[in-house]
Amino acid sequence: MRIARIAHATGMSFAVLEGEGPGATAAEIEGHPFAQIKMTGQRWALEDVRLLAPILPSKVVCVGRNYAEHAAELGNEVPDEPLIFIKPSTSIIGPGEAVRIPAVSDQVEHEAELAVVVGLPGARGIDKDTAAASIFGYTCANDVTARDLQRKDVQFTRAKGFDSFCPLGPWIETDFDPGDAEIRCEVGGEVRQLGSTKDMVFDPATLISYISQVMTLLPGDVVLTGTPAGVGPLQSGETVSVSVAGIGELSNKVIDSE
Repeated sequence: MRIARIAHATGMSFAVLEGEGPGATAAEIEGHPFAQIKMTGQRWALEDVRLLAPILPSKVVCVGRNYAEHAAELGNEVPDEPLIFIKPSTSIIGPGEAVRIPAVSDQVEHEAELAVVVGLPGARGIDKDTAAASIFGYTCANDVTARDLQRKDVQFTRAKGFDSFCPLGPWIETDFDPGDAEIRCEVGGEVRQLGSTKDMVFDPATLISYISQVMTLLPGDVVLTGTPAGVGPLQSGETVSVSVAGIGELSNKVIDSE
């Protein structure tokens, strides 16, 4: 099932996306999708609505160096335990929105990632099996990073936390196997990153269990699972696209901040 968050003529709603191509529709969900899904009966042609970021979580928990080749390309070792950090909810944008390059950075880079959306209420101190059951679905993400500021600050908050530095979308796919899915990033049609989720050091269930020992995960919270090798620069005027096989494609224009 594909769950989207949409803007339509009368407001904003969660919706189930049905069909493909010109005949695709968005069927409105009553309230939120984290309990038993109930439909309102309202339906729109997909072309008549705008896809928003599929979820606005209380927090985005990210995992660094979860692909060995990416750790190596930045001169880092693979950690013995997941290396976690947080992006603020204000960094989230949706499909088609602009990644804004801040004036204080000369090296903003893309990081294509698989994102996990948590569905279990109050996931705290859970084991791996419970963590796997707590996963509501998956979406595409771009962990945009000001690499020069990351090196300068020797921690990740500023480099990862600018407004617009966490594109998510285009929707949440609830029927997805993260065991071996292709992750791709293209900039201006050029393939920059091409990897597979099978190369993760720590799988999604392990990550959620680990994070839950530190902080309570709430329904809708998002976990970014790390990026494959091939990260590279973004320039104003370019379009960056992240795709995960079995989910979809997330595209964003890149502009300079005003």
